[in-house]
Amino acid sequence: MTFDPIERWNLTLCAGAIAAGLALVSPLFAWSLAAGAALEAVNFRGLRGAAQALFEGQLPGGRRWTAAFGARFALLSLGIGVAIHVGAHPVGLVIGLSLVMPAAIIEAWRTRPEIDPEAPALAPDDDRWDLWNPWLAREIEPPEETSPEAALPREPR
Repeated sequence: MTFDPIERWNLTLCAGAIAAGLALVSPLFAWSLAAGAALEAVNFRGLRGAAQALFEGQLPGGRRWTAAFGARFALLSLGIGVAIHVGAHPVGLVIGLSLVMPAAIIEAWRTRPEIDPEAPALAPDDDRWDLWNPWLAREIEPPEETSPEAALPREPR
């Protein structure tokens, strides 16, 4: 079995968090953290595998994708419910469930593209900054014409 780099970081962070929870808080907290980490590791592995299959064209989208997502979510919810029912510490459980996020951020930071010092850059006061949407990482589409003249049919040239 091979692990994705995010999964390796996740296992590293989980092991460190469980050891810290055992040393600093309590065995119940560490057990709860381990339970949450196990649930999120299985969930993330399934989600990542399904997303990779979808992007490679091996898994068609639509109902099948939605059904798989729903089933995985239901199993995750069931696992959380069982952990709470048997007495898991809620904070430890949530921390364990959340450790994949720092792992993903660490791996994204490590694999970021190099900065190109020769890349062209706009001056801070350049008007072309207003043509860029930073939330969508693309240029802003020009607004549609709404003047009365725009509604008139144009003569062919």
